[in-house]
Amino acid sequence: MHPDKPLLLIDVDGPLNPYAAKPTRRPAGYTTHRMRPTGWTDGKPLRVWLNPDHGPGLLALADRYELVWATTWMGEANDWIAPRLGLPELPFIRWPQLHGRAPRGTFWKTRYVVEYAAGRPFAWIDDDITDLDREYVGQLHPGRALLRRVDERIGLTDEDFAALAEWAARPSGCGS
Repeated sequence: MHPDKPLLLIDVDGPLNPYAAKPTRRPAGYTTHRMRPTGWTDGKPLRVWLNPDHGPGLLALADRYELVWATTWMGEANDWIAPRLGLPELPFIRWPQLHGRAPRGTFWKTRYVVEYAAGRPFAWIDDDITDLDREYVGQLHPGRALLRRVDERIGLTDEDFAALAEWAARPSGCGS
């Protein structure tokens, strides 16, 4: 843990794997991987699209952030995703419950993200973030927070990386 750095909480499906792109059109810059993470019970392997440029992009942010998986892949992101992007093993959020009911119409991960951050500043990239999540975090999280919704049809973009770098460079008293 690096308590002097904000956390960068990284979802896989959506930001790194644009799963909602047209199934017959792999997005430009992405490569196709076939995976069988624990719990994947479909007869054929899971198709995952990853952009090899995302690894160096995330590593470039590691001097400003502590990188953490915030994905239902949990620790398996270190087995299946990290090696393909050139990332080291990262800590991950252990979700007490997956896909359960959430307070005030928020995304099910939001309350656990706030608990995990425990007051530390954080940026969170996910495809399921809404204004209700931003409001919830604003009310219950005492530190700075950036909730960056990523389009699940496109994945992380240069604009997302620039916004994350800019937010991390702001002095700690400069809000969200």
